[in-house]
Amino acid sequence: MCAMGGKRRVGVRLGLLLGTVVALLASVAWAGGGGAPAPQGAAGRVAVETPRPAAAADGAVPAVGRFWPVGVRPPVLRGWEPPATEYGPGHRGVDLAAPPGAPVRAVAAGRVSFAGPVAGRGVVSVELAGTGAPPLRTTYEPVRPAVREGDEVDAGEALGTVEQTAPGGASHCATGCLHWGLLRGGAYLNPLLLLPPWLLNPAPPRLLPVLGVPLPT
Repeated sequence: MCAMGGKRRVGVRLGLLLGTVVALLASVAWAGGGGAPAPQGAAGRVAVETPRPAAAADGAVPAVGRFWPVGVRPPVLRGWEPPATEYGPGHRGVDLAAPPGAPVRAVAAGRVSFAGPVAGRGVVSVELAGTGAPPLRTTYEPVRPAVREGDEVDAGEALGTVEQTAPGGASHCATGCLHWGLLRGGAYLNPLLLLPPWLLNPAPPRLLPVLGVPLPT
């Protein structure tokens, strides 16, 4: 009886030990995810993939502008008003105050893709270099072109001059102005996004002390 009782106790202990080992193995397998093993390098080390930065959005507009199209900081007579639908009402660009004859400049380097009349108005279009595919394209009107299609232009280079328009005619400005547009493919964008902050909002001038001149009170 004693021998049989001892054998039973040994069997119970072995069963408990075997159950513990099985439970530990199951927990290790669960913690490892149960999936495919991690890729190994040549020396048996786990290969860790370096995260890549997210690509810029296709519709992003880089601030590549280096000049205003006209003047230094021309008043914006009418701003960007994107239409609610493709053919809906809106303002697909900005109107910058500029008298007839004012020089019109390329805001950034690129290639002239069009220069000529459209519906009675002179139009110049420039594809901007390094702005993706399809490239960003700026438009200027009404302009008397001084460039031709295919010309390469630098930032600040003259494209022509603002044309005189008849009152109530092709121009929708009450006074002289330049309509400045921006497109990527067939989608209109806000051209002011091309300008960096130092062009959009220049720092106000500061008075410096002059030797022998008292500071104003």
